[in-house]
Amino acid sequence: VQLVESGGGLVQPGGSLRLSCAASGFTFSDYDMSWFRQAPGKEREMVASINYAGGIINYVDSVKGRFTISRDNAKATVYLHMNSLKLEDTAVYYCHRRWYPGDPWGPGTQVTVSS
Repeated sequence: VQLVESGGGLVQPGGSLRLSCAASGFTFSDYDMSWFRQAPGKEREMVASINYAGGIINYVDSVKGRFTISRDNAKATVYLHMNSLKLEDTAVYYCHRRWYPGDPWGPGTQVTVSS
């Protein structure tokens, strides 16, 4: 299993970013996927999940209405569209196979929201 996140950066409050996660080493279309984030000094938390077919999606309350998770099974890629970013969204963002906590973590992508 290999997951490589990209798309992070520095953005002002209220701005937008689209994160991508390229997956390999497994049959991507068979697995549910999640996005996690870890802010400095805090535990890693799951912010969004999507089932293998893209029809069942869940968000943590703090990002509902602002973040959208999607996937392209043909490209083995999962996305996180982030709008109306807030200072508290600053974190390293990771994708991961849902329900497989023993999988390796990718390098993550840093999102910094700052004025």
